Amino acid sequence: MESIIMYTTNWCPDCRHAKNFLKERGVSFREVNIEEDESAEAIVVKANDGKSVVPTFDVGGRYFACSPFDAEQLAAELNIPLNP
Repeated sequence: MESIIMYTTNWCPDCRHAKNFLKERGVSFREVNIEEDESAEAIVVKANDGKSVVPTFDVGGRYFACSPFDAEQLAAELNIPLNP
């Protein structure tokens, strides 16, 4: 599987849901908090047509947001099982 970067914030419930979803399925990812990294926030804004949307994922250079959290969408985007 390609490397996964998840751009998040501390306050985002959708980010917490996405992290738990991935952890339950044993999917490894690197988390980058956009509140602590201005360059990461710029990446998120660029990937989302000028909006700061989290969680935003980078999978091998392909960006997509999952907000509001949608387990079916995330499973399909990452080609992983919906149920653990």
